[in-house]
Amino acid sequence: MEKRIKFDFEIFFTNGGSIKGEDFRLDISGDNISDSVLADYIVEDMHLLMVGKVNILNKEILIEPHKRKPIDESMAKEFLIDLSHTIEDGLITYKGLPAPHICDYLSREQSKQNYDGDTSFQIGKIEMVTNTGTYIDCPFHRFADGNDIAQTALKNFAQLDAVMIHIPFTETLKITEDHLKNREIRNRAVLIQTGWDRYWNTELYYQDHPFLTEQAAMYLRDCNVKLVGIDSHNIDDTAGRTRPVHTVLLGAGILIVEHLCNLNKLPDQNFKFTAAPPKFKGVGTFPVRAFASIERK
Repeated sequence: MEKRIKFDFEIFFTNGGSIKGEDFRLDISGDNISDSVLADYIVEDMHLLMVGKVNILNKEILIEPHKRKPIDESMAKEFLIDLSHTIEDGLITYKGLPAPHICDYLSREQSKQNYDGDTSFQIGKIEMVTNTGTYIDCPFHRFADGNDIAQTALKNFAQLDAVMIHIPFTETLKITEDHLKNREIRNRAVLIQTGWDRYWNTELYYQDHPFLTEQAAMYLRDCNVKLVGIDSHNIDDTAGRTRPVHTVLLGAGILIVEHLCNLNKLPDQNFKFTAAPPKFKGVGTFPVRAFASIERK
């Protein structure tokens, strides 16, 4: 059944004044809509500026035929897709490296003695190696004289034009330069979706994983890509004792993101990629909250 929403509103402006509306009716696509989405829609639809507080009042759902394109709460102009694994206490990211230990430094119960009433806070404590969860590699990870996290410009981590390339692990584990050709990749972040993230946090994840060849890394370097990400255990073949892909890419200042996930939710192109770590000095790799931002057409 088609539904509409009837409501009153009050809009206050940061430079003074206000406007009010009563018995407004709008079409909605679902059974309900949140006050915040409704407020944002009204402000945008009326082309209002300098808006402060917005009150939605007396909201009522009506069963009535639609008269215009309905408001769809899920159809924002831009939406984000989380591409990071969750880091939790005891998580093993890389065999041989210790799991993170996450605990209270100051618990809520302990903090109550410092405050009046029911005020309390929690301060956490984390002990971990920097190769934990979904993380980014900077040149210092491989080269002693390479830029560390703090020395790498923010523009190299954030809002990069990106492309996504499907190379299913069921077809091949060895990703060559031929898999990367006929793509618009210059000056972009290249994300490689193999589907290996389905094995995350299992014994299979660490064994016989998808990887890039040295020639593939050289091809990406020569195409001047900005960053290379993969949803696998390592961008290099860990069966050997060398890491040519890390050497080639980080040697050219090209950042690497490993242990991505949810790449199957991305379009092949026309999206932005961000994987920004805290600004630590003296480390070449660190966990990130990697995500893609996609603008709806």
